[in-house]
Order: sequence, then structure tokens, then C-alpha cells
Amino acid sequence: MPDLDRALLDQLASAAPTVSFEFFPPKDDAGEDVLWATITELETLRPTFVSITYGAGGTSQDRTVRVTSRIAQETSLCPVAHLTLVRQTRDEVAGVLDEYAEAGVQHVLALRGDPPGGPRADWETHPDGMDHAIDLVELAAGQDRFILGVAAFPEGHPDAESRDHDAQVLVDKARAGAEFAITQLFFRPSDYFELVERVRALGSDLPIIPGIMPILNFGQVARMAELSGAEMPREVLDVIEPIADDPAKVRAAGIELATQLCRDLVAGGAPGLHFITLNRSKATREIWEALRADGVL
Repeated sequence: MPDLDRALLDQLASAAPTVSFEFFPPKDDAGEDVLWATITELETLRPTFVSITYGAGGTSQDRTVRVTSRIAQETSLCPVAHLTLVRQTRDEVAGVLDEYAEAGVQHVLALRGDPPGGPRADWETHPDGMDHAIDLVELAAGQDRFILGVAAFPEGHPDAESRDHDAQVLVDKARAGAEFAITQLFFRPSDYFELVERVRALGSDLPIIPGIMPILNFGQVARMAELSGAEMPREVLDVIEPIADDPAKVRAAGIELATQLCRDLVAGGAPGLHFITLNRSKATREIWEALRADGVL
């Protein structure tokens, strides 16, 4: 059994905030070329880790495994491999874990995943599968081959009874073996800090990394927020709505809003920043450079 690289966890425990980037699996070879150009550009920023989201099946899933494995083998980056339970048997999920381990991937983000009909659709139980992220955490933790992360929801998971219940679910996943969490996108620092407070009140010191998505295309981000259960706050709408018909102004305002969100999060003690890049490096780099200039990073 190889020794696990705990550098990611060590950096989360340090005083300096971590920086990480999230990519999605490309749909075709051309998209994969764009992704690799972005990875190459962002590698120079020396992120603590990068992650690739996991498709519900087919080529997207295959590309996720292949790209994550290639990152482990061909770059200096630490890949965190997403893995979901959607439309998979327990044995199939275990087989993907084997593929990751064989490729040298030691970090896995264990997720239930969205139903095929989207985040708001009813969950479809696979007859030979698993239903909850904690089941995947328990499966992977029992193998002693991975450092496990999980998802967190500053505004509560759409299916949660309450935010308190959702925090308890997160703590349960930590007690089952998860060692860090990455949040869904959100726009208010208070939602993040209140989640952290609820988790700490339950006795868990699980590091919770905030997920950041700048508003570069208002309609796209608004749709993603709606699907994930995140609220587009009035203070954000007041900035974006008057300029919604001017893409350049929306982009500039979105970058400034995201940059200020990052400033507030780090000032309040967030252990790092996880940028949802949409496979493009320019906006992420602009935010990173602004935060460097401010001394935040």
C-alpha cells in the first residue's frame, strides 16, 4: 500500500490560503485540447490541487478518468478525482477507484451526483448501486488508498430538511472518513461562514474550501445557481441587472464581485479558494492576479 501524499491537507492547515481549480470533462477532442491549454496555463500558478468533474456516464465519465489520470502522470499538479454514484453499480464504482489508484491518483471527491434529469429531479436508485455520498466515503475509506473530499452546501442541499440537518450530514461524512470539503457555488460570504459555524458547533474541524464561480455570463451562472439551489442575492442582482445587455460590463463586474468575495472569505478565515473555471484560464488568472496584488494570496 503506497504512502498517501498529505501535502494537500498540510496546506489546508497552514496559515496561507490554498488555491485550486476545477475543470469539467470535455465533450470531444477539440474540447480536450482547450482544456489542456488551460491546464498548462494555470499550472504556472502552482495551485494546491486541480479537480475534474465527473459525468453521469458514457464518454464524459471516460474522459474524466482519462484526463485525471493524465494530470497525475504528466504534470506537476495534484489531481482530485470526482466520483459519483449516478447510474453505476457498487462494483462499477469500485472499478473506477481501482483505475484512479492504478494511475497514481490519491485524492477523490466523493459525491452522490445529480440525477440524470438534473439537480432538481428525483434521485433514481440503481438496483445494485448506492444512494448517498457517505456510502462512497465508507467504501473508499475502507481501502486506505485515498484522501477523501466531499461536497458542502452553504445554502443547504436542495433535498436537505434544513441547513442544520445538512451540516449534520457533512459532519457524518467527515466521521466516515472525509478529510476536506469543497462547497457548491455561492455568492454571500455569510452563507459560507454560517455553514462553517454549524459544522464547528457539531464538533467537527473539517476544512471547508469555498467554491468560487465568477459571473462572466449572467444567464449561464443564474441557471447554474438555480439548479444547484443557490440564491442570486439582491446585492448581486443590483450590480448585474442594469448592465445585463452589455457582456463586457457583466464580465468586468462579475470578476470584481468574485474578487471581493474571495477577499472577504480569506479575511474571515477560509482555508483556501476553489475556482470553478469552466475550462478557461483568463478570468481565473485575472482574479488570482488581483488577489496577489492585494496581498490576499
